[in-house]
Amino acid sequence: MTAAKPSHRPQRPYFSSGPCVKRPGWTPEALKGAFLGRSHRAAEGRARLNEVITRSAALLGVPEDWQVGIVPASDTGAVEMILWALAGQRGMDVLSFESFSGTWAQDLKDILKLEDLRVLEAPYGELPDMAQIDWSRDVVLTWNGTTSGVCIPSVESVPAQHDGLVICDATSAAFAMDLPWDRLDVVTWSWQKALGGEAAHGMVALSPKAVRRLEEGSQRPLPKIFRLTSRNGLNEAIFRGDTINTPSMLCVEDALDGLRWAESVGGLEALKARSRRNLSIVESWVAKRDWVAFLSEKKETRSCTSICLKITAPWFEALDDAERSKVIKAMTGLLEEEKAGYDLAGYRDAPAGLRIWGGATVEAEDIEALLPWLDWAFARIEEKFATS
Repeated sequence: MTAAKPSHRPQRPYFSSGPCVKRPGWTPEALKGAFLGRSHRAAEGRARLNEVITRSAALLGVPEDWQVGIVPASDTGAVEMILWALAGQRGMDVLSFESFSGTWAQDLKDILKLEDLRVLEAPYGELPDMAQIDWSRDVVLTWNGTTSGVCIPSVESVPAQHDGLVICDATSAAFAMDLPWDRLDVVTWSWQKALGGEAAHGMVALSPKAVRRLEEGSQRPLPKIFRLTSRNGLNEAIFRGDTINTPSMLCVEDALDGLRWAESVGGLEALKARSRRNLSIVESWVAKRDWVAFLSEKKETRSCTSICLKITAPWFEALDDAERSKVIKAMTGLLEEEKAGYDLAGYRDAPAGLRIWGGATVEAEDIEALLPWLDWAFARIEEKFATS
């Protein structure tokens, strides 16, 4: 193929899938009121942490009887503190279909060594057969596979009635997709995804059912940063802003800025619409190309945040994995040199391809401006690799 070099670049060529682009109009001035040089346990520090909790819960529509808290180590820390505390109390099914869901499965099997564990697997681009899930057991699922661009297709995928706990890693789905709070029991996410916050902080939301299970006690000793309970039951102070470890108050201020922006543009419905529009732009573009396709071939499981693409040109598919990675590195390197798009390579463990973050902080105009540059970069790379 041939493609002329585009004359127009994205105004904000930032398409990383985490940390993600800041909200439109963001500048460091947004942090000028940060609560710095003081203890986060002072009254105002606690108040700001609690504001992150209450605004997040309201924006996401978390039920009032749930507990929402800030925890260490981003979404990874949030998921692992729950698995270490709850896994093994009953049989468990875990969905494994991309890098992070695969990590949860590996931890449960090889690190925690659960005796009664079923791992339901699928390759990148697909979901496991959810009909095989036994909902009388505890279930661990990732709502949106950040590294594969595959998501749970609908809220009805989880039954309204289930005996076990449903533990949901929602880090690249929260603030962009519908989450069925009445069908879930534990939900985790991080600040660095859909609202463009800074890394290192995670959040966890617990249903009353999950709280009761936590209070029954873990089967294993837990490090301090994993402890949500004490001898008196749930440590409720954590869910009012009294964090387990010291948070960054700069990150807290940034998280508040993102939440306020989300409220100002119309709340959750507006965030979902912005993300769906970004996906639709890419879908229209892909439909007219013969060299690229979605990693998720099924439209109903296609992510609107981590939009993962594969190259389908016959010369590329004939390459081995190492050569494919070289092609992607060269292609994304061209885009970076031209300042047309940053961080567009697929995740390191995923099949070699492209990944475009399409969350609500990305402007549709920037997606539209990026796509001709992908055509141009592929044409340049094809000239070099297809005939070598």
